[in-house]
Amino acid sequence: MEQNYEQILVPVDGSVQAELALKKAVTVAQQNHAHIDLLNVLRINHYGFYASGSMPGSVIHDLAQDATAYLTSLVDTTKAATGFANMDIHVRFGNPKTVIAHEFVRDHKNDLIMLGATGLSAVARMVEGSVTSYVSRMSAIDVFVVRTNEDGKPLDTKQAAEQNQEQPKLSK
Repeated sequence: MEQNYEQILVPVDGSVQAELALKKAVTVAQQNHAHIDLLNVLRINHYGFYASGSMPGSVIHDLAQDATAYLTSLVDTTKAATGFANMDIHVRFGNPKTVIAHEFVRDHKNDLIMLGATGLSAVARMVEGSVTSYVSRMSAIDVFVVRTNEDGKPLDTKQAAEQNQEQPKLSK
């Protein structure tokens, strides 16, 4: 049985694992003549609460601009390295688990999600569970979890965690 994918969702959070998932998604997209939706989900309640219980619009605007700049740099880097340009960038607000597993794929008719096995925040995984775990269990479409490097060898999770600490962060 051969599966052809047309609309691939790649959620990214700035982690080494997410960016590796993008690299592998480009290969799948090239083989399938598919489109990639590159998504960053901003969970604004993680950035702290203000006295009024809400975040000023200027802060939200800055977060969205930073996320857009990050996604644009990924598209530019990918295009320069591979020639692949059939990508759109998206910034959404909300709970990454439900946005990725349900809302975004419904809105964009994705047929595959490719994401890294872990993301940036080990604390968030301990407190509320892994986004990857939730998406792989709850999504109604195929989910490809990237656990190996470009050579097909298992990721060194300790090394990836160290690299994630060195990654430029979206401003908060």
